[in-house]
Amino acid sequence: MPVPSKPRLKPLKWVGGTKKSLDGLPEDVKDVFGSALLDVQYGETPDGAKPFGEGLPHEVWKIVEDYDGDTYRAVYTAAFPEVVYVLDAFVKKSKSGIKTPQADKDRVRDRFKAATRDYDAHHRKREK
Repeated sequence: MPVPSKPRLKPLKWVGGTKKSLDGLPEDVKDVFGSALLDVQYGETPDGAKPFGEGLPHEVWKIVEDYDGDTYRAVYTAAFPEVVYVLDAFVKKSKSGIKTPQADKDRVRDRFKAATRDYDAHHRKREK
């Protein structure tokens, strides 16, 4: 009887200042996001992860964590077969209800485009 193979761990790539932003979050939040991103690296969908929505591409997902009265978000895409791109990590500070501020959405959209360019330049050739 063959032994089931372990899923391959996809590498994480940090886009823009995302790693620095994540490093500035509270330790408990970093632990939650780190565990969730590890799940994504193994091809799983973490508990509570969902498409970001709000006009962003459907390949952009978010993980939300509430901590000490604030809401934190880690944003990623697992749309590419070779790598998981972490696009942003921030504390949500909306001035208009539950919507994410436009500047945050614009930054995520720009970083998703940068991730797509990076993937095309460094990984797409290997797929063929």
